[in-house]
Amino acid sequence: MKTEFLVLNEERNVNLTAYLQPVGGEFAALDRRPAVLIIPGGGYHFCSDREADPVAFPYLEAGYHAFILRYSLNEQAAWPQPLKDYEQAMALIRQNAESWHMAADRIAVIGFSAGGHLAACAATMSANRPNAAILGYPVIDGDCVHDYLPSAPDVPSAVDEKTCPCFVFATRTDNLVPVQNAVHMIDALCAHDVAFESHIYGFGPHGLSTGDPSISHLNRSSHYPDWVADSIAWLSDVLGGVDAAGLSAPRFGAAINGNRQKTLNLDCTIGYLLKHPKGKAVLDELMGDRLSASAPAAALGVITLRDSLQYMGIRGEAAQALEARLTQIENVGEE
Repeated sequence: MKTEFLVLNEERNVNLTAYLQPVGGEFAALDRRPAVLIIPGGGYHFCSDREADPVAFPYLEAGYHAFILRYSLNEQAAWPQPLKDYEQAMALIRQNAESWHMAADRIAVIGFSAGGHLAACAATMSANRPNAAILGYPVIDGDCVHDYLPSAPDVPSAVDEKTCPCFVFATRTDNLVPVQNAVHMIDALCAHDVAFESHIYGFGPHGLSTGDPSISHLNRSSHYPDWVADSIAWLSDVLGGVDAAGLSAPRFGAAINGNRQKTLNLDCTIGYLLKHPKGKAVLDELMGDRLSASAPAAALGVITLRDSLQYMGIRGEAAQALEARLTQIENVGEE
């Protein structure tokens, strides 16, 4: 493994640590790897070492390149400077994708606490958004983040249809950042039809890091949630991962969010298709009155066409014909 230390701004002590794994040779099936960009927490006053290298290691083991961003702090952190630091780091990573043997469209950001706020801002309001975001016990609400950085923005109000898929986790017993921050982020993702996975674990302190008992402030006799394994499995679902055959395709593909794919498809919700004139025309032609009886009106916004076809017993060639027609229609949103 190759390690690089890159100074992004010497005056503000902004830097990027890169852990780059080999490809080819003994890893013959791999010619490139996905990556994670880790943003430690620390209330915008310091960058926690417990949320830096210890977090990188399990993702390295899973086959990812790993980067750690240490961003502007204290009086130098007036917003939007931390977001500019992220933008600079992500631009550098993607610009070097070829030489670093990296899949530029498979980069996830991982942030904790205040770093979770910065990661969430990257996912919702940056010019160079990540492909997925993992937000750990994040500071999300404006009222909460203002306790640490008065100039920092509220995140839920910035969530839009361009927000990348998110993995959000927190613990009910967090005694520093109220769990409602994570809940409000989840609500915003739901409202904007953004794919996500969420875990509100029953027990765990703030600053959980990986939950490994080697982290100094954790009680060795306690059991902590294994969010790392959950998040790595989720990344394989939404971005693809690394296996014996090389860089794998996402496990769920369009099913993650059919409404956001380039063409219409069976994983669009019925409600979405009915608001799309060309999609509605195909449904009317091929399914007629059967569609209106397939689900209660309240469910049309969430049930996918694929599931509805299953309920109606429409499978095989009939379902394939419908899919073939839909995938010929460019998805330009509701017209």
